[in-house]
Amino acid sequence: MNQTYINELKNHIGEAVTLKGWLYNSRSSGKLVFLQLRDGTGIVQCVVFKGNSEEVFEKAKALGQESALIVHGSVKEDTRSSIGVEVDVKDIEVLQNATDYPITPKEHGTEFLMDNRHLWIRSKKQNAVLKVRHTVVKATRDFFDNNGFILADTPIFTPAACEGTTTLFEVDYFEDDKAYLTQSGQLYNEATAASLGRSYCFGPVFRAEKSKTRRHLTEFWMVEPEMTYAHLDDVMTLGEGLINFIVERVLNDRQEELKILERDVSKLETIPQNKFPRVHYDEAVKLLQEGFANGELENNFEWGSDFGAPDETYISAQFNQPVFVHHFPAVIKAFYFERDKERPELALGADLLAPEGYGEIIGGGERATNLEFLEKQITEHNLPRESFEWYLDLRRFGSVPHAGFGMGVERATAWMCGIEHVRETIPFPRMLYRLKP
Repeated sequence: MNQTYINELKNHIGEAVTLKGWLYNSRSSGKLVFLQLRDGTGIVQCVVFKGNSEEVFEKAKALGQESALIVHGSVKEDTRSSIGVEVDVKDIEVLQNATDYPITPKEHGTEFLMDNRHLWIRSKKQNAVLKVRHTVVKATRDFFDNNGFILADTPIFTPAACEGTTTLFEVDYFEDDKAYLTQSGQLYNEATAASLGRSYCFGPVFRAEKSKTRRHLTEFWMVEPEMTYAHLDDVMTLGEGLINFIVERVLNDRQEELKILERDVSKLETIPQNKFPRVHYDEAVKLLQEGFANGELENNFEWGSDFGAPDETYISAQFNQPVFVHHFPAVIKAFYFERDKERPELALGADLLAPEGYGEIIGGGERATNLEFLEKQITEHNLPRESFEWYLDLRRFGSVPHAGFGMGVERATAWMCGIEHVRETIPFPRMLYRLKP
């Protein structure tokens, strides 16, 4: 294919090139037309001089935003350009001249942009976010692949709940059966880990909670590792390693995108290779109660409650880096958590709270191994016993200590990018009141 990509142009100074892309923006000045051409890898200024060809000049002046073009020209060094080059245009092939493109440089409301998400993702900042997301995903896979974990994908259709039954999407299956969209691949991970030792799944999960906060999506992507012969401390150590690896990779590979997003990278640069604080739930409750007493929080936190967004933000702000909170009350955790032997009211679980108000990005812990305990838990949680017989088999045949966690890609990406809402970290977000485009 006769094509040079924009991010490669600095290697072709003085050479003739063919660029294939779309018109991002344009302006004219006397005998010059300046075309901002994008091709997915970057944006370059292409200069059309009337003196070279009046036909090409007039063609360039008539182009609308997002017209599809093939540009032939030569690469010139330009120190004023952010990519160090510009293109002197010799000829233009117009594949489609677009008119009345709805997203213009003026300010648009959020609803308008979300309705036009299929076009909005062409903008500089949204393009940068999706590239950072790609790097988060790639780094995540590399981390687990390089540390002996085997990818073993889990089903999206499941017969019963993994987390709370109130956040399930029910779908019709064959012959009047009911199935549910998965909330997590974790229960199946426990089976694959018993085969492979260390496994992980990576895919979409679904939560039907009616939440409209900036941290929530109805459909999102989660990576979930599971380890045999592992305990709660192993979960926190693994999660710490993963986050350090992701941050370092994003800082190394996405400098240009972080500039476009105006991300304060100094807040990320202190992260790699850090040991994250590990705070017991009891200590976290004391911090929150002190914050209320000092007038820094509106509501006084009660022991036994789960954290809300203001609580998570306040806790992480005390450390200015990711922080693990562990040993939560069992009543606020899922049925499969192992209990603390000295304090059975506590679950051996941990959440990793990101700094800067981004909340929980990792949640997991140690799994219960005792068959009788799990049978009792399934009954107390009003779960259908027949749907969990296969899961109970994992305790009947070779039960060992094991542990794992889940990390949401969108929240991690939002934190890397320094953007407020997770809806911009996935190409086409699904939320409480949004099912299109």
